[in-house]
Amino acid sequence: MQFPEEDMPGIDYIIPNASYLKGKEKNIRGVIFTHGHLDHIGAAPLLLKQLGYPPVVSRDLTLALIKHKVEDQEKGAASRLKMVRINDTNDRIKLGAFEARFFEVEHSIMDAIGIVLLTPVGTVVHMGDWTIANDPIEEKQISYKHLATLPRPTILMLESLGALKKGLPPSEQEVHQNLKNLIRSVPGRLIIGTFASQIRRISYLIEYAEQLGKKVALEGYSMKMNIEVAKELGYINVKKDTLITVNDIHKYADNQVVVICTGAQGELNAALSRIVTDNHRFIRLQKNDTIVFSSSVIPGNERTIQRLKDNLYRKCDNVIHSDIMEIHIGGHSTAQGMEEMLRQVEPTYFLPVYANHYFLKEAAKIAFRIGFPQQNVFVLDNGGVFELDEKNVATVLKEKADTSYVFIDGLGVGDIGHVVLRDRQVLAQDGMVVITAIIDSKTKNIVGNIQITSRGFIHVKENFDLVNETKRKVEKVVRENTSKGSSIDWDLVRNQIREVIGQFLFTKTERRPMVLPVVIEV
Repeated sequence: MQFPEEDMPGIDYIIPNASYLKGKEKNIRGVIFTHGHLDHIGAAPLLLKQLGYPPVVSRDLTLALIKHKVEDQEKGAASRLKMVRINDTNDRIKLGAFEARFFEVEHSIMDAIGIVLLTPVGTVVHMGDWTIANDPIEEKQISYKHLATLPRPTILMLESLGALKKGLPPSEQEVHQNLKNLIRSVPGRLIIGTFASQIRRISYLIEYAEQLGKKVALEGYSMKMNIEVAKELGYINVKKDTLITVNDIHKYADNQVVVICTGAQGELNAALSRIVTDNHRFIRLQKNDTIVFSSSVIPGNERTIQRLKDNLYRKCDNVIHSDIMEIHIGGHSTAQGMEEMLRQVEPTYFLPVYANHYFLKEAAKIAFRIGFPQQNVFVLDNGGVFELDEKNVATVLKEKADTSYVFIDGLGVGDIGHVVLRDRQVLAQDGMVVITAIIDSKTKNIVGNIQITSRGFIHVKENFDLVNETKRKVEKVVRENTSKGSSIDWDLVRNQIREVIGQFLFTKTERRPMVLPVVIEV
């Protein structure tokens, strides 16, 4: 699932285009999910339904989160899911002619896995989202050297979002020590904004607060749901009286309360945005509150987050983010980690994936720098088809899968196309002008006044001269395209009004509002 960009007004989110699989549903042996982050499972309710509910393969937390997403989308739909549980990373699952194997990866959510797919002609290694931790808080360091012993040829599909990040990621020990110190020492309430899917970090925050005898309130539907799922699975063990509801925080001293909430990306209706705009029912910001942004900035959200920070700084004296203190570790590796992964796995072929095209090209350069043969690195655009045959010949086919956006707007799935989106962009940029003219069917004269309605273009009451001149232009167009006693092509009249008025308004304002002529014959 992809989140909408700034030039996609009204779009809730974007899902993959599954048209390439239409007619091939019977060949789908299973859908393997690497982990439970929203960008990986958010489209599951819609896509699984489109594909006839094929078997879903994953680990416990991911399966539970998918089940909740499917049920939230459509009541009773979760009963149609065919779930295949990965009990252990040593499990092997037959999927038609393929054998799926699994391995643990480091990421910012529990139960994250990588996938090994053994096929008759080669072995595919898909890392999912991954990182190599720096100074981890858990002693166990994951090694991927066993992947170098898989049957060859091997194809490594490596998530490449960190291809331009230099050096090591922040120290886990330092980040968690900073968070501990904040929980211990803040003068008032501590409000931490983070992703609801950062379940591992949230579990540590709850643990640290509990050790200090503080109370934790979770706020945000997805936050509460995810933690409840993790508790049910035994991934989070917390004393009953540590977690409180947000409407009970007034019962405790301010410096004994930790609120962990959604909204660190500035989402309009998320908890942190409601708190900063005084629209939250139970939380009013105070000067001695401390606000922590324990999340990275999703590209495209920079301005929204900056506005959120500005408003928070106006209301309280203690706002902490990564520019001030190491309080967040992303779940994606750096270029140094990618080098290490390539050295450990020693693949035959390398396909950088899951990033903008320039990231993929930079990931390819990393492989070249450490001596990887250029002819064995393939950088594909979305929809590209890589083929490996029985003779170990690798090619990129001319055929491409359709990867055009499928927009989700409310309950509509794919009914918002590029034409509708372009109209929305025009309306958002230059507004609209509706011109209503009533014309006598016999005399072809305009009856009464021409009505000019503007939305997002000009304020009519403050622009009488422009409005009156526009009306005169409309009258002229009607005179020149109608005549008494003859039949009229009203579509021609409307098109002429649209064209003439559009050009006139641009000449006067250098803006191009959407012009909607309404011609009524009476």
